[in-house]
Amino acid sequence: MASFLPGLSQLTNRASGGTGSARYCYSVWLRHLVRAHESGLPTDPKCVAELGPGDSLGIGLAAVLCGADRYLALDAKAHANAQRNLRILDELIELFRACAPIPDDTEWPLVQPKLSSYAFPAHILTPDRLSASLAESRLRHVRSAIAGEAGPVSVAYRAPWTDASMIESASVDYLLSQAVLEHVEDLETTYGAMRSWMKPGASMSHSIDFWCHGLTWAWNGHWMLGDFTWRLVRGTRRYLINRQPLSRHLDLLRRNGFETVCVERRRGELTAFRPAERFRAMTTEDASTRGAFVQASLRAR
Repeated sequence: MASFLPGLSQLTNRASGGTGSARYCYSVWLRHLVRAHESGLPTDPKCVAELGPGDSLGIGLAAVLCGADRYLALDAKAHANAQRNLRILDELIELFRACAPIPDDTEWPLVQPKLSSYAFPAHILTPDRLSASLAESRLRHVRSAIAGEAGPVSVAYRAPWTDASMIESASVDYLLSQAVLEHVEDLETTYGAMRSWMKPGASMSHSIDFWCHGLTWAWNGHWMLGDFTWRLVRGTRRYLINRQPLSRHLDLLRRNGFETVCVERRRGELTAFRPAERFRAMTTEDASTRGAFVQASLRAR
């Protein structure tokens, strides 16, 4: 309710955090990279785009340190600042130079996707590949890119990303998001934009949460609230959750020409689940899906 009050509404509309830790960013990027390799998807993309990077560009910078020449941060507005990103970059460089193990559930128990092994993926990031991507001359270009200078490495915000024309058509090799798509209201426009941005054969991976995000006592209580009650819960907050189930995402992938490579569901209990009228047609599979990791590739047009 505080979101309806002048002044206090600013507190409820703050950008989300989570990417201020280099170790978190390192863990997220390498989890997506390892899972791409396991699914037979390309693991050396030259143009990487990320939906909703949050307060830093750390996940994308990890991709750049693995060899990407272009990183596009797609957000509603530009949150990050150069000083923070340079600090995270330096910490990431040390992690990659040390071939540090991927931070696991002991450090980040809620981070998805899960891996069978958290050892450094030397079979993907070989010594030759790291030698080239972490060369001092290249790192100078990365630092210049963070400062906004043009060069052989590009690091840039595109905001608002809801405008598909913010990125050249068929220019992205790999796109990812981490706990973002559950907050996007216009999913139809979003998936259509992703199709426009990505090259034929390009791939994507998304970790998506479907639980209530602490808004109700039950993990799936947001699907038990009627529309009027939900409007009160939402208030004037720009960033909440869209309450769309996994099947909605899979349908939009199919309609936009994506081929699903992996759909890994995390299940939740359905005890005493009484869906609101809007959600009474939900399947048991949707209603029990607390989260999912989805990989897909764009079919040739």
